Amino acid sequence: MGVLYGALAWASLDKAAKVRAGQMIAIISAKYGVVRPLDEIEPYKQEINRAAMREGVSAHLSAIKTDLIIDCRSSTYKGVWAPPHHNCVEIKVFTLVDGVKKVITHMSKKSRGELRRLLLESPTIPTNPRELQIIVSSVLECHLIPAGENEPWTLEVIC
Repeated sequence: MGVLYGALAWASLDKAAKVRAGQMIAIISAKYGVVRPLDEIEPYKQEINRAAMREGVSAHLSAIKTDLIIDCRSSTYKGVWAPPHHNCVEIKVFTLVDGVKKVITHMSKKSRGELRRLLLESPTIPTNPRELQIIVSSVLECHLIPAGENEPWTLEVIC
């Protein structure tokens, strides 16, 4: 079991949270393209071929209509799809080491899993970046950075 999945603690989510996950979470799989949490797939260990996956993943994800995209992808998967900037919030996780922000992969994965669980159990579904920040800041220290001309919104989470 991966770090993110472990932090999400899928088995302990109630039925409503699992249904919400099935409707709201899209996962980019190195082997299968876009899958949902309730999709049954065979276990695998495979690196993603971004060039081969780009067209299918982009077509699938671009067809989804939503008010807010919460982008929890790791850097490995960024090149597969470019979300629209106006309604996308990229999640970046940092740990403070002597007052300096550092990316620690294990902690990033764990925090992304905890963040997903928080959102699945939240009584409110965020529809814009500020609503997302309010929900996340109730549990984690975070800072919202507005979208730039060619950049999405960014929610920096400190763990």
